[in-house]
Amino acid sequence: MKDGVGIVHALKEKKLSYKELIADVTKKVAQKNTELNAFVTFEPEQAVQVYSPELTKAHPLGGLPFPLKMLGQEKKGWFATSGSKLFQTHRASRNSNFVSQAEAIGLIPLGQTNSPEFGFKNITDPQIYGPAKNPWNIAHSPGGSSGGAAAIVASGILPIAGASDGGGSIRIPASFCGLIGLKPSRGTMPVGPHAWRGWQGAAIDFGLTVSMRDTKALFMGMRGTHSGAPYQVSPIEWQRHLPKQPLKIAVCVDSPIGTPISEEAKEAVNNAAHFLAQSGHEIIEIKYPLNGRDLIQSYYQMNGAETAAMIRSIETNLGRSVTKNDLEPMSWVLLEYGKKVSAATYIESLHLWDHAAVTMEELFQTVDLFLSPTTAFTAPKITADLQNNEIREKMARIDKFNEKESLEIISEMFEESLKITPYTQLANLTGQPAISLPTYIGCNSLPLGIQFMAARGREDILFQIGDLFETNQKFHLPPSY
Repeated sequence: MKDGVGIVHALKEKKLSYKELIADVTKKVAQKNTELNAFVTFEPEQAVQVYSPELTKAHPLGGLPFPLKMLGQEKKGWFATSGSKLFQTHRASRNSNFVSQAEAIGLIPLGQTNSPEFGFKNITDPQIYGPAKNPWNIAHSPGGSSGGAAAIVASGILPIAGASDGGGSIRIPASFCGLIGLKPSRGTMPVGPHAWRGWQGAAIDFGLTVSMRDTKALFMGMRGTHSGAPYQVSPIEWQRHLPKQPLKIAVCVDSPIGTPISEEAKEAVNNAAHFLAQSGHEIIEIKYPLNGRDLIQSYYQMNGAETAAMIRSIETNLGRSVTKNDLEPMSWVLLEYGKKVSAATYIESLHLWDHAAVTMEELFQTVDLFLSPTTAFTAPKITADLQNNEIREKMARIDKFNEKESLEIISEMFEESLKITPYTQLANLTGQPAISLPTYIGCNSLPLGIQFMAARGREDILFQIGDLFETNQKFHLPPSY
């Protein structure tokens, strides 16, 4: 397995030199990145300067080159554009705490990966960088918002890349690119020092991987929190748990929003459920436990309000107003809507998240895992038009509409994208961990993942189920692996 732990072991045993490793990565970048548009900055010389053999002794991933996502994963002196032309020349004044922890366990930042503006999309096509492409088929998107990271890992350039997930932005690219994508429990990953709440806890940093041992090593090395962080991990997360046998697993393929689901997504879940039953686990079929439409509306309300607050802060720092020309259309629409969201509406949306979290935790008192598709379809084409002229015309006049009408426009703006990826947002809103596993290849030769959710702090059960699929050779990884 050419995974991160394996590479570090080769470095430690002197079967591979660091200069050889960087030379190989640099060669792959030269061969593949022009086509994939995954790296938007690349700093191999800095990585060579930073490397020391002592790093390989610090952690199972110590010394491994680690691409950072160009959104929130800030390194002092490096570009910090958030995928927006508004910040085209902006550089970070200090490390984010996530990056500092990555360096503390010996990971070496190597460059930065393509991300859509402010991470608002489930595809990656920012105006500032252009679209990232899927290594399985470059006519298709690798997903978003961690699309550049997924393309790097799926292409075999490196087996791990930094990623983040505010509505599925790790798990969606994992599904589309045949990778392992863990969204950890709220409060488990370092936050700050600039943004402590991350979409009110919905957004969290982690990475994309190709092996369960890398996933576990990254999680164990990165987990931690600041004493002043607004979201603190439950003490149960730090405890050791013996593997549970058998597991009770709830299965649902219904769309949370009542939209069509591909037969392939259903087959992926049914195949997994059959394998789990054969392995001795108990499978129960359930209906989707929450009203997905109400939840996604509350998600949009949060997005709008958070965008308005973010842009207000940006305007203060710039000393001028942000104009329509500064932002991409979807960001501008979210901003204009956010200006109209009342404080009461915003608080009500968060109350809905809390009620949903309680409902899911009650479910996890009766079952161990909740299995669904990760995405309803395989990756869309780069050329797919996920909006129409009618909604674009409304978006252009968003300032003319009231709060309720603006929310309807937001919903229309995201509808076609949401139909492709309706399953992932739940774990962000409720704070539970979720993992996408690469267990299925569609008839178009593109991958499609299955998603498991667990109770807060129970990543161990997700690791247990991932190990089961991996050791039984049920993963369909990219050809490079």
